[in-house]
Amino acid sequence: MVREPVRILSDLHLGHSVSRLRDVERLRPLIRGAGTVIFNGDTWQELSTAFRPQAEILLDGLRRMCEEEGVEAIFLSGNHDPGWPGKGWISLAAGKIIITHGDALLYGGSPWKREILRNAKRVEELWADFPTAETDAETRIHLARRIAQELRSVRHPQGRHLHQRAWDAMVPPSRAWKMLAAWLTQADAGAAFCERYFPQAECLIIGHFHYGGLWLKRGIRVINTGSFMNPGRAGWIEWRGEWLRYGLVEESPEGCGFGPCLREWQFPVS
Repeated sequence: MVREPVRILSDLHLGHSVSRLRDVERLRPLIRGAGTVIFNGDTWQELSTAFRPQAEILLDGLRRMCEEEGVEAIFLSGNHDPGWPGKGWISLAAGKIIITHGDALLYGGSPWKREILRNAKRVEELWADFPTAETDAETRIHLARRIAQELRSVRHPQGRHLHQRAWDAMVPPSRAWKMLAAWLTQADAGAAFCERYFPQAECLIIGHFHYGGLWLKRGIRVINTGSFMNPGRAGWIEWRGEWLRYGLVEESPEGCGFGPCLREWQFPVS
C-alpha cells in the first residue's frame, strides 16, 4: 500500500548531456509533501558508460533528498535504466490505474533507435525467447528490459538546442519517421496494451515517448508525463483520495514547481 499523496514523474535522464536536470535539488519542491514519489523509468543513465558516473552521483543525491523529505521513492525500470528490480509496473485505485514506463507498448521498445533499426532480427529472436510475453505483463516488461540492455545506444546526442536535437532525430531519415509514428500512435498502443495485459484498467500513465499529452482511446485514458529533456516538457501527476490530477512542471533557474492543474479525474475505490 503506497502512502498518499502519490506523485509521478518520469524521464529525468539524470546524467544525460541533454537533460535539463543538472542539480537534483531543483526537484525538491515537487517531492516535498509527498508520501510516495514514483519515478516512472529513465530516471538515470544506467547503460551509458559516458554518462553513468555523473548519473550515479545525481541518483544518490535524489535518493538522499527523498529520505530527507520522508518520502518513499519507487523506481520503475525504463529503457535507459532497465536494471531496477521488480515487475516494472505499479497499480493504483484497485487496478484502475496502471503506471509503467512505456517501452513495453512497442514491439521493439524504442523503434527509432539506430541500434533497433539495424538489428530487427535480434528483436525477433528475443521475442521468440519469451513466448509468454504475449499474455503476461511481467514477462513482457522483462523482455523490454532485455531489448534495451542488448541493443543499448552506442552514441548519444550532445547538443541541447532545438536545431541540434532535430538534426539528431533525422539521421537516418527512417529514425525520424519511426519517432513521429510512435508519437502519433502512442495512445492507441497504450489502449491496446491495457486491453491485453490489464483489462480492468481505466487509465494508463506512461513516459518514454518524450511527448506529453492526454488521450481517451477505447475507454482507456492514456496520460504521458513528458520529459526533462529538450524539446519535451515535463508533467506532474498526483494521486490523493481517489482523485488523479495532472499538470505541467514549471521550470526556472531557481527550480521546478507545480504548474496549474490542467485536468483531474475521480477513480472511486469501492
